Amino acid sequence: MVGELENYIYVASTWALPLLLAITLHEAAHGFAAYRLGDDTAKRRGRVTLNPLRHIDPVGTILLPAVLIISPLPFVFGYAKPVPVAMHRLHRPRRDMVLVAAAGPAANLLIALISALLLRMAPLFSDAGAEWLVLNCTHSILINLLLAVFNMLPLPPLDGGRVAVGLLPMPLAGALIRIERYGLLILVAALFLLPYLSRELGFEANLFDWLVWEPVVQMVPFFLELGGLAIRGAP
Repeated sequence: MVGELENYIYVASTWALPLLLAITLHEAAHGFAAYRLGDDTAKRRGRVTLNPLRHIDPVGTILLPAVLIISPLPFVFGYAKPVPVAMHRLHRPRRDMVLVAAAGPAANLLIALISALLLRMAPLFSDAGAEWLVLNCTHSILINLLLAVFNMLPLPPLDGGRVAVGLLPMPLAGALIRIERYGLLILVAALFLLPYLSRELGFEANLFDWLVWEPVVQMVPFFLELGGLAIRGAP
């Protein structure tokens, strides 16, 4: 029993730190970009910080990852409290909102890159330390790529939806803005409910696999090779 508990704590530790850093820096990047582009709302509310306590959402940062860690699913996912942005305070609201939205996924890609480079430090540690570092870094790469790709789906309120609103012609942007209130429901239905219903009806329609997981699987080997691990295929 003690051995099982220790193993659980060890495995959880290799997921919890990368996840916490990924979602904290994602949100901090939004706030920092907004601050540099004229909106100090997030700055005044203490959200332009690397202190994870200022970004924690009880459900998305704690409960959801904990459930996924003990589930049979091969990954852990989570989210933080959204950073408040007053679009009208930005210097050039439409253009700058694109940059603010893109800052979060860009931060995740940067963390994945840093994690890959840190893999090259593994030989400097003992076997146990090297194993723990490799697990943390590989999990960090996977988590950050998942967050980057998922958040860039072109549907508000995801970052990709806000980028699309800023780039599309006004008629299309307006139509996308109008469905934002239903965005989360559409995501849940498309990514989780649709696969379940399709399996019950005898066919496969897994949009999460097609739109998120498969792109991530294609990207992971590049980052692992950058870290000195010549591993092909899915993590």
